[in-house]
Amino acid sequence: MQVTIDKNSGYCFGVEFAIQMAEDELSHGEGHTLYCLGDIVHNRMEVERLHQQGLRVIDREQLGTLHDCKVLIRAHGEPPETYQLALQNNLELIDASCPVVLKLQNRVKHAFDATTRENGQVVIYGQPGHAEVIGLTGQTRNQALIVMTEADLDQIDFRRPVTLFSQTTKSTAGFYKMKALIEARIAAAGGTLESFDANDSICRQVSNREPQLARFAQEQDVILFVSGRKSSNGKALFSVVNAVNPHSYFIENEGDVQDEWFAGMASVGICGATSTPLWLMRQVAARVEGRAVAA
Repeated sequence: MQVTIDKNSGYCFGVEFAIQMAEDELSHGEGHTLYCLGDIVHNRMEVERLHQQGLRVIDREQLGTLHDCKVLIRAHGEPPETYQLALQNNLELIDASCPVVLKLQNRVKHAFDATTRENGQVVIYGQPGHAEVIGLTGQTRNQALIVMTEADLDQIDFRRPVTLFSQTTKSTAGFYKMKALIEARIAAAGGTLESFDANDSICRQVSNREPQLARFAQEQDVILFVSGRKSSNGKALFSVVNAVNPHSYFIENEGDVQDEWFAGMASVGICGATSTPLWLMRQVAARVEGRAVAA
């Protein structure tokens, strides 16, 4: 049985940069603990690997109790209050915020300032409570409206101007569906589309993977999609492969692999999210190849 790892899967540059910054800091940390505000990446296996090197994950409540230490800001970015708290508590921030996210935060802030003068609303297509979304809404003094489903659109006053952005890791198809729904609601409310500004702010490293993954999935008999279960990007990309290959399985690690998936199959493709490390996909490949040898 042929086993192939998708060459386009694995870390995006933002996650890779954050992991590298953490490893560099831990390598010359002189015994001091490096804290990380939230999981550095939405992949349990990678979080456990870095924990063994000395990285300690904390939540926002714990952050408020820390003083005179180092805290890593992960690729998802943070709201302004995190930086204010760091100044108050003499925290040294190792800022690994993704440049794409930082640029989007700046765009959201400028849009909020502009729409506030026009009695408008900033709307973000994203997952409520997601780290990146928390950072984005922080640029609007937490006044942005978060939408994920059509029902969420009931929050919006369609008689007022609307500026729409997207969490960088959401599905492109999902964003444009939301855009169309908003346009229909504006028309139904008697508004004008001139007051609607839709910004496709999805990271192209994410959106470009969708057609690449679809092609890869079509070429394989079975797909093993490796991702952390908390990964928003992982859920979006898995839906892409599952749509073109019904023999697709979402797994967290090699322990989830079930032998019956491969009965009568000649090829297995292994792929993953932008938060999936290559070493983990290789472990899954070794598990499948070991099964083939045993058989």
